[in-house]
Amino acid sequence: MIANHDALETKSGTTSDGIPLLEISNIHKAFPGVIALNDVKLTLKAGTVHALMGENGAGKSTLMKIIAGIYMPDKGEIRLKGVTVKMTKPLDAQIAGISMIHQELNLMSYMTVSENIWLGREPKSRLGFVDHEEMYRITQDLFDELHISVDPRAETQTLSVALRQMVEIAKAVSFHSDILIMDEPTSALTEPEVAHLFEIIRKLKNEGRGIIYITHKMNEIFEIADELSVFRDGQYIATCSSQEVSRDDIIKMMVGRDITDLFPKQIVPIGRTILKVSDLGLQGVFSGISFELHAGEILGLAGLVGSGRSNVAETIFGITPATSGTIEIDGKEVRISNCRQAMDHGMALLTEDRKDTGCFLGLDLLANMEAPVLSHRYVKIGFVETKRLYDDSLRMANRLRVKTPSLFETMLNLSGGNQQKVLIARWLLTEPKILILDEPTRGIDVGAKAEIHRLISELASQGAAILMISSEMPEILGMSDRIVVMHEGRATGILDRKDATQVAIMDLAAK
Repeated sequence: MIANHDALETKSGTTSDGIPLLEISNIHKAFPGVIALNDVKLTLKAGTVHALMGENGAGKSTLMKIIAGIYMPDKGEIRLKGVTVKMTKPLDAQIAGISMIHQELNLMSYMTVSENIWLGREPKSRLGFVDHEEMYRITQDLFDELHISVDPRAETQTLSVALRQMVEIAKAVSFHSDILIMDEPTSALTEPEVAHLFEIIRKLKNEGRGIIYITHKMNEIFEIADELSVFRDGQYIATCSSQEVSRDDIIKMMVGRDITDLFPKQIVPIGRTILKVSDLGLQGVFSGISFELHAGEILGLAGLVGSGRSNVAETIFGITPATSGTIEIDGKEVRISNCRQAMDHGMALLTEDRKDTGCFLGLDLLANMEAPVLSHRYVKIGFVETKRLYDDSLRMANRLRVKTPSLFETMLNLSGGNQQKVLIARWLLTEPKILILDEPTRGIDVGAKAEIHRLISELASQGAAILMISSEMPEILGMSDRIVVMHEGRATGILDRKDATQVAIMDLAAK
């Protein structure tokens, strides 16, 4: 229940006597086996963007969920415009003027875009029924204001991850809240879409709103944030102006050490052709895709969101079987019509959306990691070799530095970045010879990115053939031996590492 709510009702985004919109002090939160937050603090001023930085598991999302009323702190104080509040549920936070865009998208797939935005707040007709036409109209007005090109009547499941992210942003803005929490809002957006989001953020700042912005992308901090606070291992480290620190300063505060090589790419001999794709097509989605992937090679797949990159990966893996073209593995043509067949041929696929198509959030880490290998690798005379499976899973979790009290912790309780590490560990247990990685470092902090990049390079040096899709240009340029560029369902060019530049890629991606 919110104390003295009337005292909070001031003009949107403004405070009297310069009182901050939000003050957090002495917040502590523990989960079984984990202290998520230990005496942390945060101050958000009206009309500013305050970035929150830290490695996965640092406590950023936990604090945001406390502010949004999803979790209750074990101790500590929250003040809104100088008034102490206690929020026991998300509705309390909404009433108090707080909206949150979650790192994992929370839209209902089988509802329309407008139904998702106004869920629980639908406009009603005089007879008390939902006025769908009015709902579509006000949704369109909201999209027009934010310059978002999405059909309000479209079913959400038909939208790309990037468009769903924009719908989430529009939904948060629709509450006209004083405080907006954005947890990794650009993780699925292309550069033009990020620029669009920043325009929206600047508009909200000018209206006096305060924005807490969580991101692992350093360049965004210096472009959009006024201040930043750093957390490490659940503890507050420092707050400073974004103009007073360098990228290296932030990294050192986040991880407690220098990271000198974010893209530890090993140049290794490129071996035989492992995978050959010829004129591959999926009717109505993409066509004429041809490339070869070799042992020891990291082949980047670049292009704007909607270019068909993920669709190509899913077709190769059998999620959506090809309608034309051929796939060869080790020189033999194969027909892959489902994921099991792809795995039998030595393939593994890390999907783009860990929540919808990756994690079993209600199960523990061990159950998530063992899912693809239970049927054959760890079965002997009809029985599962549980100890060997557990030992290998624990070894893999330790190798990827997954932060968890045990393998029996529920996936839902892990940070997004640690969930991503578990999914990578899952597929490494299959010992694939062809590893398809769709946005492998999405939502992962700078320290973990370096670890995963090092792992990818190590796998390539051991002879794995890796197809890597990424929306992050530095990642594509830093890790790839060659880069296939796509635009609107077709391949527009293949660049060698020595010829690849951001300009060259964007030129092909826009053809």
